[in-house]
Amino acid sequence: MTYDVAVIPGDGIGPEVVDHAMALVEEAAAAHDVSFETTRYDWGSERYLAEGAMMPADALDRLRGYDAIFLGAVGHPDVPDHVTLHGLRLEITKGFKQHVCKRPSYLFEGVTSPLREYAGGDIDFVVYRQNTEGEYADLGGREYGGFDNEVAVQSALFTREGTETIVRAAFEAATERAGKLTNITKSNAQAHGMVFWDDIVTEVGEEYPSVEVERLLVDAASMDFVRRPDEFDVIVASNLFGDILTDLGAGIVGSLGLAPSSNIDPTRIHPSMFEPVHGSAFDITGKGIANPIGTVLSWKLLWEHLGEEALARALHDAVAAQLADPGAPRTPDIGGDSGTEAVVDDLRLRIE
Repeated sequence: MTYDVAVIPGDGIGPEVVDHAMALVEEAAAAHDVSFETTRYDWGSERYLAEGAMMPADALDRLRGYDAIFLGAVGHPDVPDHVTLHGLRLEITKGFKQHVCKRPSYLFEGVTSPLREYAGGDIDFVVYRQNTEGEYADLGGREYGGFDNEVAVQSALFTREGTETIVRAAFEAATERAGKLTNITKSNAQAHGMVFWDDIVTEVGEEYPSVEVERLLVDAASMDFVRRPDEFDVIVASNLFGDILTDLGAGIVGSLGLAPSSNIDPTRIHPSMFEPVHGSAFDITGKGIANPIGTVLSWKLLWEHLGEEALARALHDAVAAQLADPGAPRTPDIGGDSGTEAVVDDLRLRIE
């Protein structure tokens, strides 16, 4: 079987890390008798600046038949962030019902956490973020622009389908991990959507009596990510809260450049999409120093999703071995002075 993967390299450092990492993944796949072909789509901010749209009108139809989608960083200093987000990533996640955003945070051996007294393996949790609705539903509007009575309304949308899907996925993950799930909301202040969310957590939780459920408000959770990150296992949160907390999660395990992410349609009717968490980082674009590890680990998540466990494990083990080796090349974000290419070349040798 040959897998077909659509690749959207994106903006800024996106194409740099995607191209370097993909060369590595192609060699690793061949070594594990996994065949895949890629089709590149140069959609993103440059297209928006030239044509007024991040993607063509038929983008979802073009992507629909692939086994998976790989997305690089998206964003440009000359394009408003809400345009880049809604014009590409959210268009895909919503269009393909990728309700589940899975973002692991793991402190690898050899990486220094900014939190003292934590060593490799001490921090190991995964955030299940609702990925298609909530605070990112784009419901609302503005009226009376420029007048004293100008008003802006932004509404959050929570559906039973979307909420139950992410909550159930999180409970399933908890049964396979340490058996603990932390539900993060702000239901004391948001008495409709967040209380609805809490009710569904209670309903679904009855089907998983072996899972211990902790409930935290997002402000307390933010404090506890810093105060006791080693006590978290599986976390479930709405779109906005999950987005914010996963950046914090990446920070406490060393760098946003190490963070992978997956956007999953649990029904597998549509292709799922995989991406590093880091941004387009125009301040270092073209310098060749962007960290490719988050991109490599996102490919690892892609292969896990497609059932190629040996290939996924090989990518993970190469990363773990490199980070544990004090003499290995490292990019500046984790204290080194090496470039993207050197890191990928070293990973290649470790996989071989």
